[in-house]
Amino acid sequence: MQRDLVVKASVGDHAAFSELAAGAIGGLYRVAYLILRRPEAANDAVQNALFTAWRDIRALRDPDRFDAWLHRLTVRACYRLARSERRRSAAEGELRDLDYSPAVDDDLRLLAIRDQLERAFARLTTEHKAVLVLRYHLDLPLGEAADILGVPLGTMKSRLNRAVGALRAAIEAQERAALATVGTP
Repeated sequence: MQRDLVVKASVGDHAAFSELAAGAIGGLYRVAYLILRRPEAANDAVQNALFTAWRDIRALRDPDRFDAWLHRLTVRACYRLARSERRRSAAEGELRDLDYSPAVDDDLRLLAIRDQLERAFARLTTEHKAVLVLRYHLDLPLGEAADILGVPLGTMKSRLNRAVGALRAAIEAQERAALATVGTP
């Protein structure tokens, strides 16, 4: 079914592309939001990715790889947007709360861990966020995540290792800072 829509869209069928976009937009937004951490920026990245997809769909060689290609376009749009925002402002963006499912057990310990992870994640580079989102949020195999980022598998593994290390270092830095403030009279 999706393959047929991709083939139709690649020859200029607006309705087929609209149907593909409607089915993918929610997942693309989640990925963009997790990478960029701001709703407006996530919307812009998804819009840019969908525009690029419509413009370049004729170049897609394998219609079965449409989803991976669309995710790659979204991640690249996030990279471009983050780069341009970084140039405009060195100040860090405002932290937004994620809309967590009510099924999550929100006791104080889980809230503290979630807050700690959120603050540490916000300190990561866009590239590190993208690797972690693709691997752990979307639960993609390393090969598929590497394909989305357009890098070899070995590069994906090293980027994932560096991203996990950076997240761990950010958490440890927060813990050291918290201990230092507790020890200060």
